[in-house]
Amino acid sequence: MIPLPTTRVRRRRLAVAAAAAGLLATLLAAGPATATPDPGDAPIQGKVSSEQAAAARTLTNSGEIPGVDEVVHSDNIQHLVNIPKEALPGTNSDLAFQGKYAFSGNYDGFRIFDISNPRAPKTVAQVLCPGSQNDISVSGNLLFLSTDSSRSDNSCASTTQPATEKSSWEGIKVFDISDKRNPKYVASVETACGSHTHTLVPEGRNVYVYVSSYSPNTTFPDCQPPHDGISVIKVPRYAPQKAAIVNFPVLFPGEGPDGGGNPGSPTNPGVSKTTGCHDITVLPSKDLAAGACMGDGILFDIRDPERPKVIDQVQDNVNFAFWHSATFNQSANKVVFTDELGGGGAATCNAAVGPDRGADGIYDIVGKGSKRKLVFRSYYKIDRHQADTENCVAHNGSLIPVKGRDIMVQAWYQGGVSVWEFTNSSKPREIAYFERGPISTDQLVTGGSWSAYYYNGYIYSNDMAKGFDVLKLDDRRTDAAKRVRMHELNVQTQPDYFDRGWDD
Repeated sequence: MIPLPTTRVRRRRLAVAAAAAGLLATLLAAGPATATPDPGDAPIQGKVSSEQAAAARTLTNSGEIPGVDEVVHSDNIQHLVNIPKEALPGTNSDLAFQGKYAFSGNYDGFRIFDISNPRAPKTVAQVLCPGSQNDISVSGNLLFLSTDSSRSDNSCASTTQPATEKSSWEGIKVFDISDKRNPKYVASVETACGSHTHTLVPEGRNVYVYVSSYSPNTTFPDCQPPHDGISVIKVPRYAPQKAAIVNFPVLFPGEGPDGGGNPGSPTNPGVSKTTGCHDITVLPSKDLAAGACMGDGILFDIRDPERPKVIDQVQDNVNFAFWHSATFNQSANKVVFTDELGGGGAATCNAAVGPDRGADGIYDIVGKGSKRKLVFRSYYKIDRHQADTENCVAHNGSLIPVKGRDIMVQAWYQGGVSVWEFTNSSKPREIAYFERGPISTDQLVTGGSWSAYYYNGYIYSNDMAKGFDVLKLDDRRTDAAKRVRMHELNVQTQPDYFDRGWDD
């Protein structure tokens, strides 16, 4: 833990940035592995024009955007603490929670924090297990990691190996975390095209895992097109070594080698071709799931978790480039989808890109049963323009459980953390924010908040480069959420907060 830098509490002016010469569409990728953490997993750098660099320096010098690494926030948020990366120097990724613990994914493995005192988190364990992007979740005594980089084998000592080799491995790893100080690797399941993200559907003695992966190639033996579905893994809680794939439901049926998802460019210029899903959020209490699937958003029925069925499928071929993630509201009559324009490695929070691209899309769910439809209402994007040296786009967030209102907290990479309300689907608005200034004003260095989630009264953010942040939100609109306590939270396995009681 290090002392917090001096912060300024101020309402940022909307910066008028110079038009970007072009987006950097760099995707995060794991680098070469050795017995030590992968050196290639550090935040990547990208060139910007001399004009863009000069504009970034002008904006920071004028105070229109924060200075390099300067922390700013709205007056209703406190920055309590930052915990820098230590033994795992790779890119920080997703978060999960259980009891007094937070679990932090990292391209080099995962870290467990004791957050019983949120103002002073303590490291309990750091586990070296390289393999991007190490998307993480927990259920009972089991922890799950996604490996979406081609490895020499399924061990935590594996090295990178081309996906064209049949012996290469990607998929899900399972750890026993009954002893938080000494997690034990107990099982793995190889899945087609790896596991970019995964979603848990807990059910009694078993945990079902929906594995999202994409980008097949005819030269990859274990990742063949059309790859138009998801892998479903069944994991017995008390015998995780028996974990196995039980189904590969096709979500985008269609004729030909590409299936029935969005064809992408050139039919729909600038839109990703659908070759699988990026992320899925389930709402087990309603037997619903929402899939963010590259060029498509889908709503599906999971009453039979082994055989999910699509209810509705939507596209936005004007403003959405890459359907990235999904969040239900508490009443299950809305879904917020995110568009990860530029793959998370580009500067898209500027005047050149505008307010409707790289944004959230808010959809109402109308109708009943198998007749339900997703109906677009509006976009939401932070209006705090960032420098062209800052990667910024809509990313992972969670609901803040306030009865009768739809409020969520969300990560925007170097755009920071935004708390916003969408109770009125057509008029979303920001109510709080936290952010750092650019990592650099000379070049684009990827960083910023990957995930920002609300858990038991606090906001936790996993910054790709800077580490683990804890924030405290004090606002009359969200104060009621402080009374809601969860034992376990995997944001993509969305709880029904109403079932857990409200102290009104």
